[in-house]
Amino acid sequence: MREAGGISRRALLGAAAGVLGFGRLARADPPPQSLDAALAAARGQTVYFNAWGGDPRINDYISWAAGEIDKRFSITLNEVKLKDTSEAVARVLAEKAAGRADGGSVDLVWINGENFAAMKSNGLLWGPFTQLLPNFRLTDPERNPTLIRDFTVPTDGLESPWGMAQLTFFYDSAKVTLPPRSIPALLVFCQLHNGRFTYPAPPDFTGTTFLKQALTELLADPAPLQKPVAEFDTVTAPLWSYLDELHPTLWRGGDAFPDSYTAQRQLLNDGEVDLYLAFNPADASSAIAQHLLPDSVRGYVPDAGSIANTHFLAIPFNASAKAGALVVANFLLSPEAQARKQDPAVWGDPTVLSLERLSAEERQVFDRLPQGIATPRDLGRSLPEPHPSWVDALEHHWTARYAR
Repeated sequence: MREAGGISRRALLGAAAGVLGFGRLARADPPPQSLDAALAAARGQTVYFNAWGGDPRINDYISWAAGEIDKRFSITLNEVKLKDTSEAVARVLAEKAAGRADGGSVDLVWINGENFAAMKSNGLLWGPFTQLLPNFRLTDPERNPTLIRDFTVPTDGLESPWGMAQLTFFYDSAKVTLPPRSIPALLVFCQLHNGRFTYPAPPDFTGTTFLKQALTELLADPAPLQKPVAEFDTVTAPLWSYLDELHPTLWRGGDAFPDSYTAQRQLLNDGEVDLYLAFNPADASSAIAQHLLPDSVRGYVPDAGSIANTHFLAIPFNASAKAGALVVANFLLSPEAQARKQDPAVWGDPTVLSLERLSAEERQVFDRLPQGIATPRDLGRSLPEPHPSWVDALEHHWTARYAR
């Protein structure tokens, strides 16, 4: 999930992959002007939902939602599993370049950060549409501005919030008594415990977030990160100096990196490392519930806080099933779907809803959810995401410097 006001280099590379043969050529119906109109028009539609497919728990949740959506609204929800959201961005970009103004292959996309900024700046999104979603009124953007500002970029109603995320560190308490509570302390930990930590290789979004976390902590003044990239070499110099010192102490001497946070988590389960990172505070609790981690794993947030954001759902400008996409987005924002998503036994992804705006009965459902044995009781300070232009710049430099 992530990048800046132009299509990312990954999307540019993928845009030439071709449009013919993937999408639907049928002409789309006129966009609905209300949810009631969408409900009527959406019956019998198939919604192609492009989402990161790297975690079976998330895929299972989407499968549950698909079953409920079919049963209640007679809409077929097909998940298109992506390795990176930029794949969907590239496909929509290629369709626009080919003049496909409707009948597009992507109806709904799980998105945020640089990918949203790229789609917005290139006119690839339909909307605004959040005002058509009754369940959007159950959120509180005044208290949580990340619901309407995505990596500093105003959403302008072009994406609907779906879940919250905050970078969380997890460790095996059976092996580690005092986990490192800062980026400098992590270097000391790795020097004392050689080979017992690693992080996912960028452009994996957790790996890139680790770079942003490290840079934010290492800078005396991180304010430049809130603006488009300027003076890149000067601003990022402390990060590369830090990583040059850190990498020789990592798993496999920094010569190889896991390709995702789930692969990193598996390394901890296999006893190869003592720490892992996830963008979900309940990730370890959910994994423990599904016997993917030992019950000795615990989570924490660094003393300085950690990078936090909201992830969203968006509808491309040429979606074939805009009515169906609206119905799906509204359902996924419902208290029922949000509560199930937050359950650590299912996914553990925090809700975007304001509990104060729910009925007493709906609040009780959330109140009854277990927090999870490994979920931090205090998430500390939420650090802001840098401007999306920093993502591609950091990833490009990291790849040039460290990729083998």
